[in-house]
Amino acid sequence: MALNPSTRDKLKTVSTATLCTALFKLGLRNQFLQNVHPVNPNLPNMVGEAFTLRYIPAREDLNPISVFQNPNHPQRVAVEQCPAGAVLVIDSRKDARAASAGSILISRLMVRGAAGIVTDGGFRDSPDLVVMPFSCYHQRPSAPTNLTLHQAIDINVPIGCGDVAVFPGDVIVGDKEGVFVIPAHLADEIADEAIEMTAFEDFVTEEVLKGRSIAGLYPPTLQQSKDDFVEWRKVKGR
Repeated sequence: MALNPSTRDKLKTVSTATLCTALFKLGLRNQFLQNVHPVNPNLPNMVGEAFTLRYIPAREDLNPISVFQNPNHPQRVAVEQCPAGAVLVIDSRKDARAASAGSILISRLMVRGAAGIVTDGGFRDSPDLVVMPFSCYHQRPSAPTNLTLHQAIDINVPIGCGDVAVFPGDVIVGDKEGVFVIPAHLADEIADEAIEMTAFEDFVTEEVLKGRSIAGLYPPTLQQSKDDFVEWRKVKGR
């Protein structure tokens, strides 16, 4: 099931913190990638369906630098097959001692129309990546080529990234704090819930900054708080 364009637009306006709470209401507790950070936190939200690449530990006799001459090398194929609007998510075993990719491959993803790239390892060429208008999330910068540590083995299979299960087609959302994974079949529901939650939290924030107590407001256990929120939405058009 392809990502609904309206759902994509909604997810571009909400935070990963809000999404965490929305999915927690449904019993999903572990959807935020651990130790994965934006290279450039000033970019808008990244939203797209997951296209995955899996690395295993490199074995020296199978992973010399000459493997890049093979046009079917999984890393290269992943970059060329990742669909427009999708996010390439890489399982680098939480190991940033060697790069998951660098600026040339990431530039290729960008011009092909991908929505972003995520790894629980590291990227090389981070000074170039930080000025690119393209969403990149990693653990930390890493200069060595991936071949010194990682062996690309599978494309578009279920992976683990940042201690979270990622299935092809899951909806990936990245913001200034990090990266969140929404199971594909829940994306529309969660986007709607997050929009509602964001409106209420914006109302609460305004009230708190005016000096109002959170008691009975957050959560809205007082009817007055609920009534005030309804009126606020009318005024704000939300």
